[in-house]
Amino acid sequence: MTKYKKYIGYLLIFLGLIIVVIVLYKNSEYSRINRTFSSKDMLTSSWEKYKNQFIQNGRVIDFSANNITTSEGQSYGMLRSVWIDDKSEFDSLWSWTEKNMKRPNDNLFGWKWGKTGSGYGFIENGGINSASDADTDIALALIFASKRWNDANYMSQAKNILSSLWTLDTATVSGKMYVTGGNWAKTNGQVIINPSYFAPYAWRIFAKVDPRHDWNSLVGPAYDLLNKSGQANLGGKTGIGLPPDWLALDSSGNIVTPVEGNLDSNYSFDAMRVPWRITLDYEWNKDKRAYDYLNNNYNKLKYTWQAIHKISGSYTYDGQVLIPAEKPSMYGTALGYFFVTDEPVAKKIYEQKILSLYSSAANDFDKRLPYYDQNWLWFGAGLYNHYLVDLSK
Repeated sequence: MTKYKKYIGYLLIFLGLIIVVIVLYKNSEYSRINRTFSSKDMLTSSWEKYKNQFIQNGRVIDFSANNITTSEGQSYGMLRSVWIDDKSEFDSLWSWTEKNMKRPNDNLFGWKWGKTGSGYGFIENGGINSASDADTDIALALIFASKRWNDANYMSQAKNILSSLWTLDTATVSGKMYVTGGNWAKTNGQVIINPSYFAPYAWRIFAKVDPRHDWNSLVGPAYDLLNKSGQANLGGKTGIGLPPDWLALDSSGNIVTPVEGNLDSNYSFDAMRVPWRITLDYEWNKDKRAYDYLNNNYNKLKYTWQAIHKISGSYTYDGQVLIPAEKPSMYGTALGYFFVTDEPVAKKIYEQKILSLYSSAANDFDKRLPYYDQNWLWFGAGLYNHYLVDLSK
């Protein structure tokens, strides 16, 4: 019994020491330190979780769409990995992309790859066609990689892509140069354009590394068309400023409805990317045209937020609600507009609509979110926190 009393005494002493430590801590300066949330850790940790969830041996898989892989998805992964400084994953993504998605007769990439009737490859009925946004983002990622990791081979590969991009994914309409939807987009007397493929920040960089082609000539026409694209008449609807997912130019440069395929004019999962891309141009280059475009064309989003403190998932070209439910990708992209024009609202959207979907305990965005939403939450948060820097300098 004496032995047990001794152990009980030790236990009481130990408990007493714990109480003393707690009391000392509560009365010390350390208990008053604000433990601030690290946005950098959020970007890094969510990237690690994203890799585990969506990337297999360099292939980004969209599990919500029959397990396909798109050139867009590969390009997003390459941009994220070079911004995060994850060379190993970057090389894996680029290697898989080059091996599996490069088109056979040029240096562009087919946009849609997956299970086919005879195995795996480009999906039938257009999967081999290029998508100029992905070609642009892949080339930009390679230029960044060349600078970040001091490897000229990446730059050489980027220049090969730029050569094909200029030849196949651009067109002259009424004396002005435009980036088109892809190699397929000059058809039936029209040039088909996706405004969310416009990346003036990237074209400025391309002009420096590829002086053989006048990449800067794309910037002015793009801003002019963006401003006009939200005010046209498409599909019998008059725009209210928001850009359409798709439009076409006739031979005189007039904005018309595309006759190719089933290409809509909604402000939806394509067009919603425009404010992010234009904000990035403003962030890097302070082009007044970028500010003016954002400030003058997104009143629908501003007034909607002011009225109900939310933004719907997508809208018709004339501003009617198309998808009432909120979509994380809409907030990740629209954040750019508010970031430039109304910082207090941008802060609220960032905290209420983006950070709310991130778990500090799991170090991840909500795993139930599909790959597209997760990418645009990350890109939105990265832009808001000034982490998406121009690595070409």
